Amino acid sequence: MLEAQHLRVWIPAFAGMTMMGRGQKAPFLREGEKRMEWQPCVYILGSRRHGTLYMGVTSKLIGRLIQHREGLIPGFTSRYGVHRLVWYDVADTMEAAIHREKQLKRWNRDWKLRLIEEHNPDWDDLALGLGLPPVKESDT
Repeated sequence: MLEAQHLRVWIPAFAGMTMMGRGQKAPFLREGEKRMEWQPCVYILGSRRHGTLYMGVTSKLIGRLIQHREGLIPGFTSRYGVHRLVWYDVADTMEAAIHREKQLKRWNRDWKLRLIEEHNPDWDDLALGLGLPPVKESDT
């Protein structure tokens, strides 16, 4: 099992899916830049293409994804097998991330599906690009 509290990753403020086109990768840390311990973001997990969706907000995306994938917190995502990161957007502040999450939660399902497919048409697991291993097939 991965230890969420020991895994740290830097997510640049411009790494949100709304800021990058398909196939582009987030730039590497430039010399002299400090690694950030946290970065507020809103994210959407999916069980499969057009399957069950879960939306959340966190300041430590990698750690939160590990919690979802490992079932460390019983609840919706573990009950319905919602483990694939299909969309995320980085915010400047936690307040902005929470505001965006509330806004998106008011959207109807079709709008959410369109948002995901505009940036991730194949519903790839974006967590792989953040360094996490693939979700086990038994977890889907």
